[in-house]
Amino acid sequence: MPLAKITHVEGTAVHVPGNDIDTDRIIPARFMKCVTFDGLGEYLFYDVRFEKSGAKKPHPLNEAKHAGAKILISGHNFGCGSSREHAPQAIQKFGLQAVIAESFAEIFAGNCTTLGIPCIQMKSAEIAQLAAAVNADAKTVVKIDLTQSKVFWGASSATFEMKSGARDSLIKGEWDALGQLIDGKDQVAALAGKLEYFKA
Repeated sequence: MPLAKITHVEGTAVHVPGNDIDTDRIIPARFMKCVTFDGLGEYLFYDVRFEKSGAKKPHPLNEAKHAGAKILISGHNFGCGSSREHAPQAIQKFGLQAVIAESFAEIFAGNCTTLGIPCIQMKSAEIAQLAAAVNADAKTVVKIDLTQSKVFWGASSATFEMKSGARDSLIKGEWDALGQLIDGKDQVAALAGKLEYFKA
């Protein structure tokens, strides 16, 4: 089954401020005891969103005005720490489709790409402008255009940076290496049949 070509992400956004937000904060380790990634979304940023009792703490992701947001905005070195795939899985299962930050931990960004989640790098001043617009009006629509390498909101826009390989794989619909391997299983079998060391 061909993968979706991801050229745009458009929707409302939520600003979760902070630098060096690591993967243990994104998804605490105790929630990684799972057979599948289904349901991880409810544990996104759990320890900073909820008390031990389960009561909600003040947090942008708990605010009703940000319900349904598709884009997460944050700061420098987002996704650092453990390379756990559960972190981008939790982001995706929560319903977020893209992350905008000043910079990303490399493994985290790679794990996001294999899920079809663009990791968009913008300058801190431009992130501050975007975050201010989103905080002032939660209905602000943010549009990420991968083909132009630009982010648009209101009357404003900014150019972003992204690893060229990741950007190209998303635009071309080649972002899931495992999915590509499964789709090409007939070609894999045909090639294997020609290799002497695979023959009985």
